[in-house]
Amino acid sequence: MRSITFLVVSLLALQSTAALAQENELLGLWASETTFAPALQGELSLRRAGQDWSASLGGANAQCTTDRSSIRCEFSRNRGLYRGALANGEPSAGWWVRPSGETEDRRDPGGSGQPFAGRIELHKSSADEWRGTVQPLEDRFNLYLRISRNEEGALVGAFRNPDLNSNGGASFFLVSRDGDAVHFYRRAPDGTEIRQEATLARSPDRLKIFWKDLGAGLELTRREPAQVAAFPRPPGEPKYAYRKPPDLSDGWATANARDVGLDDAVLTRLVQRLIATDPFVRGAPLIHSLLVARRGKLVLEEYFFGYSRETPHDTRSAGKTFSSIMLGAAMFQGVKISQQTPIYELLAARGPFANPDPRKAQITLAHLMTHTSGLDCDDNNPDSLGNEGTMTTQRTQSDWWKYTLDLRQVYDPGTHYAYCSANTNLVGGALTTATHTWLPDLFDRSVARPLQFGRYYWNISANGEGYQGGGAFVRPRDLLKIGQLYLDGGAWNGKRIVSPQWIALSTRSHIQITPATTGLSAEEFGNSYGLGADGLTWHLGELRVGDRVYKDYLASGNGGQLVIVVPEAELAVGITGGNYLQGGIWNRWPDEIVGKEIIGGAAR
Repeated sequence: MRSITFLVVSLLALQSTAALAQENELLGLWASETTFAPALQGELSLRRAGQDWSASLGGANAQCTTDRSSIRCEFSRNRGLYRGALANGEPSAGWWVRPSGETEDRRDPGGSGQPFAGRIELHKSSADEWRGTVQPLEDRFNLYLRISRNEEGALVGAFRNPDLNSNGGASFFLVSRDGDAVHFYRRAPDGTEIRQEATLARSPDRLKIFWKDLGAGLELTRREPAQVAAFPRPPGEPKYAYRKPPDLSDGWATANARDVGLDDAVLTRLVQRLIATDPFVRGAPLIHSLLVARRGKLVLEEYFFGYSRETPHDTRSAGKTFSSIMLGAAMFQGVKISQQTPIYELLAARGPFANPDPRKAQITLAHLMTHTSGLDCDDNNPDSLGNEGTMTTQRTQSDWWKYTLDLRQVYDPGTHYAYCSANTNLVGGALTTATHTWLPDLFDRSVARPLQFGRYYWNISANGEGYQGGGAFVRPRDLLKIGQLYLDGGAWNGKRIVSPQWIALSTRSHIQITPATTGLSAEEFGNSYGLGADGLTWHLGELRVGDRVYKDYLASGNGGQLVIVVPEAELAVGITGGNYLQGGIWNRWPDEIVGKEIIGGAAR
């Protein structure tokens, strides 16, 4: 009997040892890094033969249509199109419109559910040919998995995607293995079970997994931490040392922090803290860039998670603030439009409109820019027909301006606050109509070129019009320029873009954001908003530094896309990040980074 017992115990021990060895094979870092190449890119050639025009790009050809002032070349199978102006019968700079990243076999991440337009500069290569380089917006999807043991010795796994915060539905999973099947499971607070299933393949080792957010399968392979962009900076790099940003002839004057009254030791500690972030812990800040300007000088410019100064970044709703600059610029140039312009009167040609209501005639651009139109439009309410997700995914009405104007009127204009991207998109319709200019062209003319922007991309609506609900991709170094523009009273390097009066008007309080103005209970309010106020597409707030309070105004977008302007401190700070749907994390950055560390450090 003792022999049998010993044999059973020995077999169980061997099985346990074998199982432990199998589990240990999973320990470590796994990664999948994918870039989705656009269908067409490279050198675009436009050719004229008498009255006919054609285009070629990447081995594909297209016939073009023209009128007296424009040319349009659409490539078959939805691979993109060129559109631009004709001046005296010759093409000038134009746009390459990359189609949506949504395809039958995958869903590209980020803002790629919409087409994007990128600027192309053309040069004349012969009597009847013009050429330019097409460099469309690229999509990437990097997924990292770290498998380790917790304090109890159980196998745990954490999926991380620093770009878009796609983590499979949970911060951490328990991990088990059954042969080549690897199970990831976690019980949610409501009792439901969240699961991910993977298959371990050999030679070389790789984990095959279907990733729902992407709508496609991925293969994760073993990697060393220094080989991938899973961390803010590659592990093992020398300790960070502060450095002045380079002068790049892009309009920014640069300086050492100490020359403008900031302590470079404080900035050094701040950047080193960001570098030391472990993205695999719950609630980690996924900051992609941090830029600081003081007294008109750029004094800090640092990038993380594989981003660089030449990487255009999704601005999400921070891009809504461009509408304020474009409106102010149009007014400064004498266009007959203002914040008091009634939207239904300006866009009357798109009528008749559904759900007629006399209150609609009272809605002004100011109401749209402060989310107080009173229309059935609420991004925090999935049942609202004006919800951005509902509007952009429905296929009945491709004209999103008319879709919004057709909504029912729920509240009197100016009395109820409900955050609504369709509102600011309507401002884009107003600007397009009043200036008779396609919105990307208007942005290029009134913002991008005067502010000396580098490469950027503007997202496009279903009917080909520019989208002003947010989501343009711009370089962080350029995004921060809008903060400096406002600090300098509406001028950039001596060139006036908007008036000082518009700066004051657009950054003063037009609506208080409270439970009373939103019609929400205190608990409901806290789930969607924070106490504050809105200007004209600027959010207004306060930074508390010790006993002192600094007024600030912000352009802000989901994930941590921020331009924070603190006039009293002569300070503008730009941040981009990947903490999407984690407002509890990125909404703290103005206080924690700008108030406590940057301003607080300067005050010591």
